[in-house]
Amino acid sequence: MFDNKPVVLGRVSGLFGVKGWVKIHSFTKPRDALLEYTGWVIESGGVWQEIELAEGKRHGKTVIARFGGIEDRDAAAVFVNCALGVPRQTLPATGADEHYWSDIEGLRVERKDGTSLGTVAYLLETGANDVLVVQGDQEVLIPYLIGDVIKNVDLENGVISVDWEWD
Repeated sequence: MFDNKPVVLGRVSGLFGVKGWVKIHSFTKPRDALLEYTGWVIESGGVWQEIELAEGKRHGKTVIARFGGIEDRDAAAVFVNCALGVPRQTLPATGADEHYWSDIEGLRVERKDGTSLGTVAYLLETGANDVLVVQGDQEVLIPYLIGDVIKNVDLENGVISVDWEWD
């Protein structure tokens, strides 16, 4: 189902210096683990294309990188706000109750009685547990607790079943 969809591992968040470097908000743990992946792709205007990582390193709380063929700030500016990913086949397989966040984003969320709550807009990392941000008639935050709150993640049908009530 997801073979052609890259797994997003970060986003270009800004420019760094004048020699074509960019700041990257990495979704990996640790942040600089992003630099260990090969086969980078970048999304611009809804189109994914291959991009070469010429060099990169951790810089404070962020990661900085320079892409192949990019030598100045103006050339790098076109990549700001673009998603970075890698082809799914380059990543390890997930376990039974494990999912890549990019697989969960966009899934419908339903209560156990079938009531639709909306779709997963994105996930938040809170420290204690991850949280689904669900957009529907209203925004709902749902703890991503497999078994307790998250009853089933059905990637084939695009539905997450939850046992969740709120005031």
